Amino acid sequence: MTTVLLVIHLMVAAALVAVVLWQRSEGGALGIGGGGGGGFLTGRGTANLLTRTTAVLAACFFATSILLTLVSKRSATTGSAFDAPASSMVPADPGQTTTTPAAPADKAAPRGGILDKLQ
Repeated sequence: MTTVLLVIHLMVAAALVAVVLWQRSEGGALGIGGGGGGGFLTGRGTANLLTRTTAVLAACFFATSILLTLVSKRSATTGSAFDAPASSMVPADPGQTTTTPAAPADKAAPRGGILDKLQ
């Protein structure tokens, strides 16, 4: 599901860039196309078509962005990658407020945070 949404998102993004570049620039020669369209449409018709196409593609871009966020949030595990498991932290001294990592019971048990996993 995520792969399909990502492919659609990338296609919409590429189409949005192309449509924006085709639009006629008001302030200079920044647009690629933007001329009369070769007699296919008038200048006003081309502008209306490109404006509507841009709006539709922008709405699709926002929709796929939100859907990708929701799908990734549902499939992600809770917590941070930098958090150490709660079972590996024990107080060093009952009167002390700071905690130190406990010695692992065996080598297969996770040792702590992300830096320990990188070793």
